[in-house]
Amino acid sequence: MIENLPPCPKCSCEYTYEMNALVVCPECGHEWAAAEGVTDSGAPAERVVKDAVGNVLQDGDSVVVVKALKVKGSPSGIKAGTKVRNIRLVDGVDGHDIDCKIDGFGAMQLKSSVVKKG
Repeated sequence: MIENLPPCPKCSCEYTYEMNALVVCPECGHEWAAAEGVTDSGAPAERVVKDAVGNVLQDGDSVVVVKALKVKGSPSGIKAGTKVRNIRLVDGVDGHDIDCKIDGFGAMQLKSSVVKKG
């Protein structure tokens, strides 16, 4: 149980309560995960994305794929060592937090755990 619950990020109500893994606002009905997106001061938390070796990634970085990847619908996958330029960090589905274009494949999303800053 969290001792100091954050105020509601939508309406700033201070009377939030915890229900299972969620924090709930009684005034507007907004529900969110306790660790999601808010710091102790009530400001939105900054999300830090790290690569396979622990370097912090930012929008516009260039990365190198460190592991061979299979691509659905493609006879060949992405080889280890493939360079990807100008990445964009996103809140993707299932851990895919990098949006990019790869030469020969086009636009796709990658997991930060299979790339390193380069």
